[in-house]
Amino acid sequence: MTAASDALGERLRPLVPRGLVEKKMFGGLGFMLNGNMLVGTTAKGALLVRVDPQRMDEALARPGAYAMHMGSKVMTGFIAVDPESLPDAGAIKNWIALASKYVKTLPAK
Repeated sequence: MTAASDALGERLRPLVPRGLVEKKMFGGLGFMLNGNMLVGTTAKGALLVRVDPQRMDEALARPGAYAMHMGSKVMTGFIAVDPESLPDAGAIKNWIALASKYVKTLPAK
């Protein structure tokens, strides 16, 4: 893990819903709801957000959002948000709410 990932993780912990499982993954952190990733951090300190694949364009239209890639492949259903676009807890909570709305519809793993 990197200092950037750790710093964002410290900001996320008090904001994510209680009962989530925190896991180290992809060089960052993942916060899991019923075994499904809700939000996380990237090694570069971006916020990783799980979104409805049918609504990715809406999420990508928000400030600081961009398609998440794993190598050269776009990760459908995941976007990243630049840390500069997360000025306060309210901005982070907004992304958590968007992710929660979708992840709560997924079957538990």
